[in-house]
Amino acid sequence: MLTCKKLVLLPVFALTLSGCASEPTDPQFVASKSLQPYMQDDYQTYLADTQEWLLENRVFLTNDKQTELSAVAPFELVPQNPNGQGVLLVHGLGDSPFSYVDIAPDLAAQGYLVRVILLPGHGTRAADLSLPEIEDWQNIVAHHYELLNEQVEGVWLGGFSTGANLVTALAYQHPEVKGLLLFSPAFKPRDSLARFSPLASWFVDWESQLPEDNYTRYNSLHMKGAATYYKSSAVVRDYIDDAAYDKPTFVMLSEADETIDSQYAVEQFSEKFTSSHSELLWFGETQYKDERITSYSMNLPNQKIVSASHISLVFSPENPIYKRDGEVRLCFREQPEGTPKDCSEVPSDQVWFSAYGDGEETQVRARISWNPYFDQSMQKMNRFLKDNKN
Repeated sequence: MLTCKKLVLLPVFALTLSGCASEPTDPQFVASKSLQPYMQDDYQTYLADTQEWLLENRVFLTNDKQTELSAVAPFELVPQNPNGQGVLLVHGLGDSPFSYVDIAPDLAAQGYLVRVILLPGHGTRAADLSLPEIEDWQNIVAHHYELLNEQVEGVWLGGFSTGANLVTALAYQHPEVKGLLLFSPAFKPRDSLARFSPLASWFVDWESQLPEDNYTRYNSLHMKGAATYYKSSAVVRDYIDDAAYDKPTFVMLSEADETIDSQYAVEQFSEKFTSSHSELLWFGETQYKDERITSYSMNLPNQKIVSASHISLVFSPENPIYKRDGEVRLCFREQPEGTPKDCSEVPSDQVWFSAYGDGEETQVRARISWNPYFDQSMQKMNRFLKDNKN
């Protein structure tokens, strides 16, 4: 079983003092010579070029290159019964199109032409997050929105985490966008020191360097990547501060999210996302007066679940990588005395799952990586889209 650890943005001043200046020996930590091309004239050429780029530049973790390529490459799902509209999906920092492996088929089944793009700097090697500027991410999202908009009668924009920042900012610029699908939107980081990451990136190469053993995403985080994410959050907050967004918006948020300030996000939803047709699914115990917000309790002791995490909302309990007994288990660093440090050695029915840091220290714990309410969430999303299609 693969294992990996949560990335924690350490205090920037400590990073600046201590640094991560060791000479890289792992090719994961040596950047490609350039970014992959992403401004092709049509989506099919983009897919072909990106596949070729990944094959030439990816540092593969296994001998099964095709499986790895399928996990991280952009993809398109053409519906059997088209409804005339499309959805463009954008993943988050360090992630890949695999983030949508469970959500995208559901959207296609509802009749949407679904396209998932690969943000520059992703899918190849962790050091490639040192290459893109914020403009690269903005440009690829805008370009592929335009390409999709030429093919359909209306486009929805969807984003996970950093991807949510990028698509929300674009939607403010394009009032013709039908609406938004936002999963763990990273409008504001939970760690207030993240605002120093653009400055720290001038002095420190790596926020964290970890063994790369998860072929769906990076475990390590280049400081330049952290800085570029923060810039995306500052841009989208400026748009939200300046004006309300009045198109239908569907949001999924974890109350215990260890990466983003989910309280800020839910407050902005209530105040600035003004459409009466908007809807937010809140995975936690707080109940809100806003009738557009539905709460799902994550206090599920019978399932040994304590809370939802930043990443868990987008994955089905049947996802082969991220389910309870899947290929990846995101073990907490500290485990109870007398138990294996690697919690993947413990049977899954003896492990408690939560957002990183939650739960009892006397229990074997891992970060939850699937959504126990996934089917209900997709039913809600599908109803939302059906009600707002025209």
